[in-house]
Amino acid sequence: MSSFLQRRRILTYLGLGVLGAGGVTLAARLHQESSIPEAQASAEGSDRTTNLAAASANRLPEFQGISQWLNSPPLTVASLKENVALIQFWTFACINCQRTLPSVVRWHQQYAAKGLKVVGIHTPEFAFERDVNNVKQALQKHGITYPVPMDNQFKTWGAYKNEYWPHLFLADRQGIIRYDHIGEGAYDETDKMIRQLLS
Repeated sequence: MSSFLQRRRILTYLGLGVLGAGGVTLAARLHQESSIPEAQASAEGSDRTTNLAAASANRLPEFQGISQWLNSPPLTVASLKENVALIQFWTFACINCQRTLPSVVRWHQQYAAKGLKVVGIHTPEFAFERDVNNVKQALQKHGITYPVPMDNQFKTWGAYKNEYWPHLFLADRQGIIRYDHIGEGAYDETDKMIRQLLS
């Protein structure tokens, strides 16, 4: 069994996806630095050079190895600039992913006109999740109309150093990752962060 599948099972056993609350706390602590707005970091005494270096390290990685784009022509990270980007790693048979989809769909519907771009990177766990027709059925079932790239080779997954389903990344209008969340839950916190980045 590959290491990322083992990690996912460990998360399931620990109840991260099912209970959510522990995962929210853990993720918030682990990723606290990425959710601090640049202005706040400056106020805490970081000099401009340090901020620029940190921002460069936290830029959205490029989409890589995408076999097909659904609901959209091919996108690049550069094409998301001037928008707040919500990058979602998911796979349709993952129950934890299924439970997060209503919120992601709602954010897309509620904030797209205000400048939120949602990209749902579909990275499969099982062989049947690699079939584009199965993914299309899932998009229809869940009312997903935002862009969904097929990451069957795990190239974009690797570029983001991701290890979990579901995993959300939020980037500001300059493409800097300001927040990320692993697992279910933290919907109000994520919504608040989206609105903060859009304002």
